[in-house]
Amino acid sequence: MSFGKDAFVLSLGGSIVVPKEGIDTQFLNQFNTFIRHQISSKKRRFFIVVGGGSTARKYRDAAEMVVGHRITDEDLDWIGIHATRLNAHMLRVIFRDIAHTNVLKHYEIIRKVDEPVVIAAGWKPGWSTDYCAVTICQDYGIKNALNLTNVDQVYDKDPRKHADARPLSKITWKAYRRMTGDTWIPGMNLPFDPIASRLASELGVTVRILNGKDFHNLELALDGKPFFGTTISK
Repeated sequence: MSFGKDAFVLSLGGSIVVPKEGIDTQFLNQFNTFIRHQISSKKRRFFIVVGGGSTARKYRDAAEMVVGHRITDEDLDWIGIHATRLNAHMLRVIFRDIAHTNVLKHYEIIRKVDEPVVIAAGWKPGWSTDYCAVTICQDYGIKNALNLTNVDQVYDKDPRKHADARPLSKITWKAYRRMTGDTWIPGMNLPFDPIASRLASELGVTVRILNGKDFHNLELALDGKPFFGTTISK
């Protein structure tokens, strides 16, 4: 199944939907309005994959606190996956009248979808929802994914640890993967996860990383115009 250039995959960071303070209903209202306008005015279609946000972190922390030691990576991932599914069902309710009936969460099955919005969640342990987003690109023949996060750009090193870190407007997958490595650790905080990066590189998928709360900037990126963020491509 292949979609045209007007179909986009959005990897929506859970930290935007559910920050430490709780569910951000103001953002969700704005996101709802923005997506509906894109569909009505520009006839676009969206696969929206949502992360777990602070919900995942709180449940993981609680489990570790009770157990008294670090729980397995697999269990950490499963807690995160179920948090993404809770967030995804909330989004499906918000877009209920224009969204596919089921949340995508079993990626062995390629569903025929006719609706302008498809909501997706986590799948299996071993990667983040970024990998699910790239898998959707693979399954539906989409070459563009946008990673909506709470940072403006990718840096050449962690700006929280290095005062001389430089923001990057463009970077190749080869160079990006040199920076991030190839290993997934549950809860790791990277602009785009290493397992997803490897698949995106193999498929030739272009990923644009930008602040998900700047809707004007997001529209520029969707239109293929210069935007403030980072483009990762071949």
